[in-house]
Amino acid sequence: MARTPLWPWIVLLVAFLMPAGCAKTVPPATHGPVVHVRLLGAQDQVLLTAAETPTTIRAGSDASARVVPFPTGQPVQVVLTPDGNWRVGNMPAGSGELIVKPARDGSVLVNGKPYRGQFRLVPVGDNKFDLVNELDVDSYLKGVIACEMPARWEEEAYKAQAIAARTYALYEAGTSSSKHWDLLPDQRSQVYNGMSAETSKSIRAVDETAGIVVAAGPPGQEKIFKAYFSACCGGISQSAYDAFGDPYMPELGAQNVGALCNASNKFNWGPIILTKQEITRRVKIWGERKGHPVKNATAIDRIDPKFVNQFGRPVKYLLTEKAGAMYLLTSEETRQACNAGAADGAPILPSGFFKTVVTANQIQFVEGHGFGHGVGLCQWCSEARAERGMRAEDIVLAAYPHAKLVYAYEP
Repeated sequence: MARTPLWPWIVLLVAFLMPAGCAKTVPPATHGPVVHVRLLGAQDQVLLTAAETPTTIRAGSDASARVVPFPTGQPVQVVLTPDGNWRVGNMPAGSGELIVKPARDGSVLVNGKPYRGQFRLVPVGDNKFDLVNELDVDSYLKGVIACEMPARWEEEAYKAQAIAARTYALYEAGTSSSKHWDLLPDQRSQVYNGMSAETSKSIRAVDETAGIVVAAGPPGQEKIFKAYFSACCGGISQSAYDAFGDPYMPELGAQNVGALCNASNKFNWGPIILTKQEITRRVKIWGERKGHPVKNATAIDRIDPKFVNQFGRPVKYLLTEKAGAMYLLTSEETRQACNAGAADGAPILPSGFFKTVVTANQIQFVEGHGFGHGVGLCQWCSEARAERGMRAEDIVLAAYPHAKLVYAYEP
């Protein structure tokens, strides 16, 4: 039976999503444009298991390169030798990029885990390689949505998440032509665990919203944007401009939703107490990673809110050294800096939405709210709205004011 559209749509063409000259390989897409997920980075070896034939491998970008069968039935170690050639088990497999094409979705396991689509192994130097999963966007999303939302949550919240995650993925795919991958499989992009993470609810949410994205712009000129989302806004979100320095757009502006997401155990948090010595150590690590002048800090003595948005959420903090030097960081930079290099199990800040109490040797982070960066769609707000009977389209449009829902490709 044909799928009944949930909304009246306009069509948005997505030719701009795949820039000309992009070096990525493009296997046939059955459910939308192809995305490229770097599952593993800078690996010495990987174990691939092919359960069915014909699974094939091809080395080199030349279409005439030799295609050979992949060994089946047991894990096979794939390595890149010092002379730049691939070895698949005991079999030499040529040089260049290595394409592994499964017999069907899920029939090849990567370190024991099944994924849809095909795989590309890309040399990155020093006998190391990246492993990239190449698959259509909806197949990808089926392994994302259940990782991003609890199993018990409402169907409409799942559908709203599918729309936001699809938009985010396609935006990244359309702006990453300088890399051989578009997305990472963790919180740096969105959490993706392949077929083992899929549930009937995540599959249904993706299928029932197939092709639908959120877009902004004048009528007839709508374009998708980077549809940020986070776990819990803590009652007040912040703009992408304040959090990340992105150009301001109302669709990613700040909102005051009150206690809408207070079912989250991170709606309120704190106090979290860190010694000034530990904060200084962490902040310096973050500064080194980012090339920020705070890497030269010797002793952080205070962290104070400096600027707030129109609803009172801090968007910049002033870090002051004992000797008087000061560093102005965004709230998201402050959160990341205070969490950098934290040992497993050590206290970390759930968000950049807090106040501070400074004592002789410690900084207490108090009156904390939210979990994550707090930009765009709040997942706990989505669930609360779904529980109140809102449909997915209205949940999405509430999260991204002034946006529109459109088809990015024919479902």
